[in-house]
Amino acid sequence: MQNLEQARFNMIEQQIRPCDVLEPRILELLHHVRREYFVPEGKRAMSFMDMEIPLGFGVSMWHPKLEARALQELHIGHNDKVLEVGTGSGYLTALLSALAGHVTSVEIVPELSEMAKAHLQPFHRDNITLEVGDASRGWGEGASYDVIVLAGSTPVLPVAFQNSLNIGGRLFAIVGDAPVMEAKLITRVAPDTYEVVNIMETSVAPLQNAQQSKQFVF
Repeated sequence: MQNLEQARFNMIEQQIRPCDVLEPRILELLHHVRREYFVPEGKRAMSFMDMEIPLGFGVSMWHPKLEARALQELHIGHNDKVLEVGTGSGYLTALLSALAGHVTSVEIVPELSEMAKAHLQPFHRDNITLEVGDASRGWGEGASYDVIVLAGSTPVLPVAFQNSLNIGGRLFAIVGDAPVMEAKLITRVAPDTYEVVNIMETSVAPLQNAQQSKQFVF
């Protein structure tokens, strides 16, 4: 147990803080939500490493520093309604639900959604709704959110996500093609006005059925 806690401490001090994640409530949250509970058996030794952790089905858990940076940049409030696209292991879902009013998390792979449900069960969170479906180009007819997080990358960001933001709402999306993509924070500051901030370069697997950029054919 001591080694586990030391590894968690090292992750926060050596990976998270150097990535400019300094908000006390985020650092505290990373101490309390046990990342190792969400890592597949056989891969638990990787729980606190600076790497993606494969979950199967072409999906991986993000690097810890990317998870933490996304949480800090989104400034989630306890009344916020959150949409997460790509439930994966359920770890980011657990982190989001600790900060938000309600989280709707959509996963296209039924097996991953079931795995996340099992991982989240011991946390007894009643503010999480897990859905199965393809949310790669938006989710919920006419639904609006304060926060949207895309857990996979997208070569082109579908406009449906921006349109689903409430005024003041924030969207965290990783946009582009491998090997270099840009994590972006998009804020809807008025009905037709969006502020875009590039957060960091990274590269993660794309969402299934992600919108592709138009290719020129000669």
